[in-house]
Amino acid sequence: MLNVFVSKHPILQQKISELRRASNTPRQVRELTDTIGRLLMYEATLTLPLAPTTLEQSPVGSYEGQKIAVRQALIPILRSGLSLLNAASDLLHDAEIRHLGLFREESTLQPVEYYNKLPRQCNVDECIVLDPMIATGGTAEAAIEILQGWGVPKIKFVAVCVSRKGIEMLAKKFPDVEFYVAVVDEVLDKRGFVVPGIGDCGDRLNNTA
Repeated sequence: MLNVFVSKHPILQQKISELRRASNTPRQVRELTDTIGRLLMYEATLTLPLAPTTLEQSPVGSYEGQKIAVRQALIPILRSGLSLLNAASDLLHDAEIRHLGLFREESTLQPVEYYNKLPRQCNVDECIVLDPMIATGGTAEAAIEILQGWGVPKIKFVAVCVSRKGIEMLAKKFPDVEFYVAVVDEVLDKRGFVVPGIGDCGDRLNNTA
């Protein structure tokens, strides 16, 4: 899976271990997810191109300014994708924020789209999709297909915990999409839950279990 980047950062791996803990409060889940998101976003933005701006002045001399050379949009998948948005927008503060509402229907495990406010014409060079969990991969697949249909040239996907089955399916189907993940778990049970996973992320984040 040449387009899947699994972080080996020791701090991130420790945070994943802490996030898995069932006794966490919603506040702890939110804080841990945010920290993990910041570490993943660092890796997802390592190859962004730069462009020179104007001549600037430091306290001791002049220098040529630089800025990110591509127009970006952050795409949190409602609702749990919002937990990664602060981390992403703090780094990419000039990026547009566009939301997609998708949920997994419990009986069929198929994605259902309920919110989409993308402009009629694509106006960015790159989208970074934010969703903490990839289980079967159906929701991620639907989001990527929506963005490809919109016409965005480049898509990156940032996820905290993924199943091997789900990420392998996505990596094969979308070879031009880059996936940045913190951990790949081997087991996907009959209910479509990743094991050991991080549980129902939306419920844990919002205290709605």
